[in-house]
Amino acid sequence: MAKAKHPVRRFFAALGPGVVTGAADDDPSGIATYSIAGAQFGTAFLWTALLTWPLMAVVQMMCARIGMVTGKGLAHVLRDRFPRWLLILVVLSLLAANSLNVAADLAGMADAAGMLTGLSSHYFVTLFAILIVVATIALPYRGIANVLKWLALVLCAYVVTALLLRPDWGKVLHDTFTPSLPRTKEGWSTLVALLGTTISPYLFFWQTSQEVEEEKSIGRTTLVRREGATPGELQDRVFDVGFGTFSSNVVMFFVILTTALTLHAHGLTQIQSSSEAASALRPLAGDFAASLYTIGIFGVGFLAIPTLSGSAAYAVADTFRWRQGLDQKLWRARGFYSIVILSTAAGVVLDFFKVNAIRILFWSAIINGLLAPFLLVGILIVATDSVTMLGQPSSKLAQGLVGLTALLMFAAAVGMLVF
Repeated sequence: MAKAKHPVRRFFAALGPGVVTGAADDDPSGIATYSIAGAQFGTAFLWTALLTWPLMAVVQMMCARIGMVTGKGLAHVLRDRFPRWLLILVVLSLLAANSLNVAADLAGMADAAGMLTGLSSHYFVTLFAILIVVATIALPYRGIANVLKWLALVLCAYVVTALLLRPDWGKVLHDTFTPSLPRTKEGWSTLVALLGTTISPYLFFWQTSQEVEEEKSIGRTTLVRREGATPGELQDRVFDVGFGTFSSNVVMFFVILTTALTLHAHGLTQIQSSSEAASALRPLAGDFAASLYTIGIFGVGFLAIPTLSGSAAYAVADTFRWRQGLDQKLWRARGFYSIVILSTAAGVVLDFFKVNAIRILFWSAIINGLLAPFLLVGILIVATDSVTMLGQPSSKLAQGLVGLTALLMFAAAVGMLVF
């Protein structure tokens, strides 16, 4: 009889796609949105970090379950249930939004690298894009997954930065556990952006596809062998997703707190770039804190951009029935890798138009906040169908929480439009 794993060892062994997905959620788009929220509204939005954790966790776990049970990517499953024209519209919207996000993320990374090296940020945009694309194509899935898991550690920089500022924990706890709804259009837009960047459409597709990749990596190369999931496998993924989403929201909390205690407290409510946010932190929080903030932007960009371009590639490939997968060779999955390349290249081209990175990041988060609830409805329909889910549908509790998430995101969007 096999010896049971120690609980701690089992926990770390279970960490995988959920941790990567959670960390990728704190991409430069997320950091920019949290920074804007903290700079403009102080600690007023800290409660969103607490609220969105269980919602994000249950959504990502539902996506993970779909991938583990059906053995298919999310777009593949949706293709089987909804009109093809509707799926194509959704996927093309995802591709466009992700390309904008890649552009802004590259700009944010280049700004951060420029601050760290003293060189012009323009030198870094193309360099980073080439490095990321080459690594995505050349490395096998397991190598990419391991690199992304280690990159998640850079997010600790934001927790340390906030702790260095010694906040008033009484006020922090009050604003965390006492939600306050916005009263202005800017406030509602910020709320939609916060929801859109934490419960983001590209993460739905990425999480599901990574479950398929995980199964392929252990030898389940055919659909028949991937179908179904054991209770133990599902429980391990609950640990993985729960920890990943919790870590993501801890970072969200501390970025809002950092910018609230520094920028907002000193009247610096309008920030135009990630480098400007880091520069503003320096005289208020010190060189070390500003450097940690900058390193965080740099590191999460390397984590998030493959996720952005990869999720779009999985979605497009599933929709048009192309060969796909990070373990596939370039010549065997030309369509899949062409989306990775084109999405990243589009980001580079957009950067040469000198776009305002932080505003694009913020508005892309709002677009995601408007698109996500419609996708959640589709995910909910799939996850509750016993036939599609091979007799392993999501629980009633999960269904209720995902339905609540969709309603909250619809309500926040309506609130923004009404104002």
